[in-house]
Amino acid sequence: MLLRRLTLCSRNHLDYRRRVCGFLTRPLTQVPKGRAHGSSFAHRGELRQAKRIVVKLGSAVVTRGDECGLALGRLASIVEQVAMLQNQGREMMIVTSGAVAFGKQRLRHEILLSQSVRQALHSGHNRLNDMSVPVLEARACAAAGQSGLMALYEAMFTQYSTCTAQVLVTNLDFHYDQKRQNLNRTLQELLRMNIVPIINTNDAVMPPPEPNSDLQGVISIKDNDSLAARLAVEMKADLLIALSDVEGLYDSPPGTDDAKLLDIFYPGDQHTITYGTKSRVGIGGMEAKVKAALWALQGGTSVVIANGTHPKVTGHVITDIVEGKKVGTFFSEIKPAGPTLEHQTQLARNSGRMLASLHPDKRSEIICHLAELLTERQEEILAANKMDMDLAVNTGLLPAAMLKRLSLSPAKLNSLALGLHQIAVAAQDSVGRVLRRTRVAHNLELEQITVPIGVLLVIFEARPDCLPQVSALSIASGNALLLKGGKEAANTNRVLHQLTQEALSMHRVKEAVQLVSTREEVEDLCRLDKMIDLIIPRGSSQLVKNIQRAAKGIPVLGHSEGICHVYVDSEASVDKVIKIVRDSKCDYPAACNAMESLLIHRDILGTPLFNQIIDMFRTERVKIHAGPRLASYLTFSPSEAKSMRVEYSDLECCMEVVDSMQEAMDHIHKYGSSHTDVIITENEDTAEQFLQLLDSACVFWNASSRFADGYRFGLGAEVGISTARIHARGPVGLEGLLTTKWVLRGDGHTAADFSEQGTMKYLHEKLPFGQPLAGQRDSN
Repeated sequence: MLLRRLTLCSRNHLDYRRRVCGFLTRPLTQVPKGRAHGSSFAHRGELRQAKRIVVKLGSAVVTRGDECGLALGRLASIVEQVAMLQNQGREMMIVTSGAVAFGKQRLRHEILLSQSVRQALHSGHNRLNDMSVPVLEARACAAAGQSGLMALYEAMFTQYSTCTAQVLVTNLDFHYDQKRQNLNRTLQELLRMNIVPIINTNDAVMPPPEPNSDLQGVISIKDNDSLAARLAVEMKADLLIALSDVEGLYDSPPGTDDAKLLDIFYPGDQHTITYGTKSRVGIGGMEAKVKAALWALQGGTSVVIANGTHPKVTGHVITDIVEGKKVGTFFSEIKPAGPTLEHQTQLARNSGRMLASLHPDKRSEIICHLAELLTERQEEILAANKMDMDLAVNTGLLPAAMLKRLSLSPAKLNSLALGLHQIAVAAQDSVGRVLRRTRVAHNLELEQITVPIGVLLVIFEARPDCLPQVSALSIASGNALLLKGGKEAANTNRVLHQLTQEALSMHRVKEAVQLVSTREEVEDLCRLDKMIDLIIPRGSSQLVKNIQRAAKGIPVLGHSEGICHVYVDSEASVDKVIKIVRDSKCDYPAACNAMESLLIHRDILGTPLFNQIIDMFRTERVKIHAGPRLASYLTFSPSEAKSMRVEYSDLECCMEVVDSMQEAMDHIHKYGSSHTDVIITENEDTAEQFLQLLDSACVFWNASSRFADGYRFGLGAEVGISTARIHARGPVGLEGLLTTKWVLRGDGHTAADFSEQGTMKYLHEKLPFGQPLAGQRDSN
């Protein structure tokens, strides 16, 4: 019935042939560049170049949980992905299981129907479901199910204007040269005609595999894993994707306590693997998959083993792998010289715990030493920065604002060193500070103390000065740190990180700050939810959005946009308005705390103050985008703003008219980003109302929006500005990198002591406390 329904859903045979023929004559687009076969890809990112791809579908992927019939939902999503890649111009081949399961379902149905009515009635109506079905031989099931399996594939691929062809093989088809050459030519011709070959072993006539029958340089076709590997090498495929019912290769059987999923597997690491049992269906297992994968890798084909049964990822697992995302286990012959990202994170965590246990004086010493190194090694830093600047200028890929951020100078380094000294002072009373102390009962005291968050991941773009700032804040707060900088500042970041680790070495915590220099994408970093405790992005609003979207269970501290407003009240001072508006917009227009929208009270229209604002903008070459109300008041107005929610990050701003302070707040709440907003007025009551009622991270009265900065706030530096409402808000300095824990000191107390029958009572007496540091409790 299922097959009949799928056939009826497809278009008629003649129409299908016409569409296929039309497609075959259509020019292909997005075809990856070919490469000389003989060596596999060294890195996941290179998988995007794969042109010829073999997808192996294991029995657990295509088979239902009851092993009778196919998992149609999973199969449909896999077909969709293969068809999409085929239509991009890639050459796709499928090695599939499922004939036995399909045939078992069909034969069981036929056997039940063939039972006589008399036998069914004799068994009793209520026992009809208990009718015994004989054990079905696998070869018979394969023979009965193969045609139905192929008809199902053909019906599914038809929906994507993709033609398929069935190829059944046995071990002998690879062992005899003439048969192997014929098979090769057939498959080559099918690929040339843009047809997806669907290959399976001919289980109806396939003899059982002989143990240890692999010959020198040859892999026997024992199962679909070995078939896929042999086929991939024979056809010089760029990539083999083996889908199973596990996430990939683990170093020990999945499900055990210490089992670790391997992101990358190297041939030399075989001795580190402990294999478990094979899957519920199929004749292979993970050991067979690894053996086949290593054989294919040796033949020049890259391999990824991944999960094809997970309901949340099945619909994009194949395309994710081809896009180079960190999915499953990637087999590589080239082992990088440095540590993996996971290893770096573990090193940082271990060393970070040691850092947190240091006396505050020692953490301050590390930060002061780093500040001294920034001054002493200026020439080395500036030479590396010049290499980055020259490369950026020559390529012409960075806008002027990004080039300004990338550039370092002696003055900038001196300013950085000064900020680090401020952080070193603040580090004296950060970790282990008692926030509250309560006597719960006699000899039972409860404390809430500050502790590090754990492992921080800070992702920043062309901001090399961010590296020593964030490193110092992490050291002061006792946090481990992973740094992922933009490639445009690679040379500068490398030198600054070396200096940071040199400073950390003075107290043997060198590994607490790690610079991620591998090829991992941001999305891959965000998947380390069991190892990273907080992500802090520093860069464009698009970068922040991408990280927030990619983060898998890891909190993200950042702001999506910096749409800052300045409201000029009817009682504003002329001198203050010009001075504050100019600084807010023109000092550094690319900063997230720069003014993007200027709101003016309606009474200011047509006054000398309004003309002075316009003249100042003209002098500073600021392009004005008029809001709809301002445009309606003027005969000749500037270009009307396309949107009131734009972060220009340049010498441009929106200008709009409001009737009152309340309307200004309503406008900000509607179009702002809760970053920084300013009121300019001489009316104290109006200002106080604005400061109290406006819902933004930073709210200023008669001050430039550019003050929203950790250094100007006296924090020494900042890891970023947060517009979130949980944890830290505004410029995030040392305090924002701390959390708390509760410490209870008793004297043999139990919860039963406080039960209804107990004799003890809760006192909840607040005790006085100072600010003792870790290991330095006061006498209270």
